[in-house]
Amino acid sequence: MDTTITKKNTGSPLADKIRPKSLDDVIGQEHLIGEGKFLRKLIENDNFPSFILWGPPGVGKTSIAEIIFSKTSHNYLKFPAVTSSIVDVKKALKESEERFKTFTQKTIVFIDEIHRFNKAQQDAFLPYIENGSVILIGATTTNPYFEVISALSSRLKIFKLNPLTNDDIKKIIQKALKDEYLNAVTLSDDALEFIVTTSSGDARIALNTLEIAVKSVEKEDNKNIDAKKLEEILGKRYLKYDKNADEHYAVISAFIKSLRGSDPNAAVYWLSRMLEAGEEPRFIARRMIIAASEDVGLADPWALMTAVSAAQALEFVGLPEAKFALYQAAIHIACAPKSNSVGKSMTKSADDVNSKEQISVPLHLQNQSYSQAKNYGVGVNYKYPHNFPENFIPQQYLPDNLLDEVYYTPSENGFEEKIKTRLQKRWPKKYGKKE
Repeated sequence: MDTTITKKNTGSPLADKIRPKSLDDVIGQEHLIGEGKFLRKLIENDNFPSFILWGPPGVGKTSIAEIIFSKTSHNYLKFPAVTSSIVDVKKALKESEERFKTFTQKTIVFIDEIHRFNKAQQDAFLPYIENGSVILIGATTTNPYFEVISALSSRLKIFKLNPLTNDDIKKIIQKALKDEYLNAVTLSDDALEFIVTTSSGDARIALNTLEIAVKSVEKEDNKNIDAKKLEEILGKRYLKYDKNADEHYAVISAFIKSLRGSDPNAAVYWLSRMLEAGEEPRFIARRMIIAASEDVGLADPWALMTAVSAAQALEFVGLPEAKFALYQAAIHIACAPKSNSVGKSMTKSADDVNSKEQISVPLHLQNQSYSQAKNYGVGVNYKYPHNFPENFIPQQYLPDNLLDEVYYTPSENGFEEKIKTRLQKRWPKKYGKKE
């Protein structure tokens, strides 16, 4: 179903022109500003502490700050971190303190990209936050626990904003289509999908793409915009990839099977296919963490660490920079020796837990911290491994009815070959070399 829009007047960028005017207009971030949520109550009561809005680009940090400015009874100032000097900051803070003393009116100071402020600039705020003359609101795309000095961050409430979903971006575009355009323009469904999937959860990117597309056809007779035309305008190919349909599941399946099949070339191809089509990168990172344990396991214990580190890098620096970490993890997992022994041990032990009799824990393994434990034989025969050579002594650890069970059988791949040798030495009856 095509959407027809009419443009009224262009002056400021579209992203600024349709910026939300109230909390009800904000799309996304319901966990913070939904009805009855904590931050919403603070804003509605015009009574809030200093805080930081932390989240990816284009998710509503500045919009929320602007709504606060429009509703508050406090004085307010805006500081762009890139261009504000320490002299500017100190002067404004001193004036804010004088205003507070004279009129008992606090000043909200908004700092966009607060992570760009150096230590001296951040230190300057401390006495004014302490005496109550200034309420600091910061916005940042990077982790404030790393980028904001501890003396300041300890005095701030940190609100984490979530990436916008594809549905959120679609709602924002549809809102813009209703309000903003002169000259009748028709945006096809595939063009809408193109804008949504190439925005990577950034509303500003989506709105800028829409604005460029509309401007490109303003003087043309044919004002229909489809995905093909967007490709021509932006020089980017539209990739068919519906995250809720078969293509999504087909591509992620191909990616996982390429990792499992030790083909790094196929793995990075499918990874590129997903990222270029706008797949949620956290979903990809989660799948790689699973693959690192399920398909690599102890054959290369560092594969899991690489996958987890990639997921953390994604949270810390965001896209596009975190792509390097995602590709590194994919290549590591694909090239690693493979073993599913961890998964087999998990399945077999869980089956026995659910199907076999649950007899008591052997007495020597039970907790002996209570005073009468030894009278019942609890812990009496336990041998402390660190008192023996190589910190090991054979003794019973499984219940009596499971003494002969073997749940973990290491492969001979990668690091598990060393594990197998160690187990053969320690538990020869279970792991002894078979003739």
